[in-house]
Amino acid sequence: MTALGTDGTRDAPPSMSGRRSLATALMPALTVAVSLLGLCLLWNLAASVWPSRAFPGPRQVWQVLLREAASGDLFYHLGVTLGRVAAAYIVAMIVGSVIGVLLGSHRRVDRFFNPWVILFLNIPALVVIVLGYIWFGLNEAAAIGAVAVNKIPNVVVTMREGARALDPSYAEMATVYRFGRLERIRHILLPQLQPYLAAASRSGIALIWKIVLVVELLGRSNGVGFQ
Repeated sequence: MTALGTDGTRDAPPSMSGRRSLATALMPALTVAVSLLGLCLLWNLAASVWPSRAFPGPRQVWQVLLREAASGDLFYHLGVTLGRVAAAYIVAMIVGSVIGVLLGSHRRVDRFFNPWVILFLNIPALVVIVLGYIWFGLNEAAAIGAVAVNKIPNVVVTMREGARALDPSYAEMATVYRFGRLERIRHILLPQLQPYLAAASRSGIALIWKIVLVVELLGRSNGVGFQ
């Protein structure tokens, strides 16, 4: 027997409410699944219309992935690529964050180096990669350095805006309570910069992954891009 609601209407049975909440919870995952299925169907249609070794269909790609996974090559090359992504990401985030906070905290320094930031933002990634290999050779340091250099200007811009948005009253409070340098960084600086660090991190992973694949394609003998 269903109960009457406050407005006189009958409340839905608990089982029906549970089904509705379950459907609501599953809707985002179902939407993603349908979207990916549509992408695979479109991919398969394009591959059937334009058959080529350079544009295989999803079935052929899946077969190659299974074969590479069975031989162990897939996990080896994926691990190498992820290692390069992690190394370049750490370098770019540390260097870019330090430079960005420095520029955002000192207006004169920012005015002097702002043209440099704009210049590096507009240098194509491929140019940096090729120059890195020409200047430093086809080695791991050149590969990781080229990827990091491509990402550092983006981190600088994001963290510079975060430094400009710092609340000076917190710095005054830290002075009153005689916070040391490490305490200022931990309790004053990092909490205010956390949203900007998160934004730079999210965009950084996607960009670095793409550039690492190009770096491996052009000058490395292992990794997903090489394969």
